[in-house]
Amino acid sequence: MTEKIALKSSVKTGVVPTHIKFAGGIVQDDQGRYVRSASGALAVVEEMTRLCEESPVKLTAVQLPFFAGANESDVKELFSGLKGLGLEIHLIFMVGGATPMNPADEDAVIAQLVPGLKTAIANGVKHVASTSIEEWMGSDKIRREGADFEAGIAQNVKLHLRAYQEAGLEGSCIENWHIEFLRPGEFKTFTDLGRAWNFVSEANKALGKKFFKILLDAAHCGDSGLTIPENEKLIAEIAAAGELGVFHASAKTTRGCLSTDDGWIGALMAAAAKTGELKYVFVEVFHHEDDGLELLRNLDPGHGIDTRDGRSYRETVIDGVSDVAHRLNNLVARGVLKD
Repeated sequence: MTEKIALKSSVKTGVVPTHIKFAGGIVQDDQGRYVRSASGALAVVEEMTRLCEESPVKLTAVQLPFFAGANESDVKELFSGLKGLGLEIHLIFMVGGATPMNPADEDAVIAQLVPGLKTAIANGVKHVASTSIEEWMGSDKIRREGADFEAGIAQNVKLHLRAYQEAGLEGSCIENWHIEFLRPGEFKTFTDLGRAWNFVSEANKALGKKFFKILLDAAHCGDSGLTIPENEKLIAEIAAAGELGVFHASAKTTRGCLSTDDGWIGALMAAAAKTGELKYVFVEVFHHEDDGLELLRNLDPGHGIDTRDGRSYRETVIDGVSDVAHRLNNLVARGVLKD
């Protein structure tokens, strides 16, 4: 029997269950129905059940990629099942087929974001996230700079505040909207922590409160081209501004076992902990053969490496959760985190 690991800090620990694959795991079919296992259970709920049973660390949260068009009864079953495990549910939205920085695509992006935001409100979700400042693997050919970059930020601010209004976020249960940037190639323009912060800062100024936060993903920071010290400096500044959000413990390039990250997770998680603003840590591992991520493997073959070293993906994720728990506990022991 695996020995339990008791968490010594108030930081909530969970997973993003991307290891079961987007295609054939997380993403619903053409009828909006979610994937089910052989037992008839929703695949996501079944996997989270197994993780909660087998993890030596008590999981307290799950961040679920969420796409518009899901069947209402399946969504109800999904939330009921995850809440039944005692998990705090976070949703993360992605944008496809439309460019958020293009005013002509504003309605198309809004149509993808607003239903998800309304679903979050209907189910009492406190924290949402999104990669909605740029289209994943989009049609943009060049990185926006100067006036073009500023125009892109301005359009993103307009779009996200419109989504805020149309979804009825004011006075709702949603406390924060966490914005995630992606690595060069996946995005063209918002490809590092500083660039994403430019948007978050401007959006909060326009809204008049610190509602938008930066989603700090160690993998994307590691692949961004900025050094660890440069990222650590930005983390301190973002936290001081009240705009630091949830943390993704995910390995750069491979997005597999956390042992492949070359020190980025430990360094950036410690930097976030030092600010006193580290509230959530999610372990995120991708499947190296996910059909939904073929474009990412084409972009960088390192994403297609099998990093499990003989383990199942569930075991690999559990090892990652255990590693994160020990790191958090030792940050407490060193006086960096409060118990």
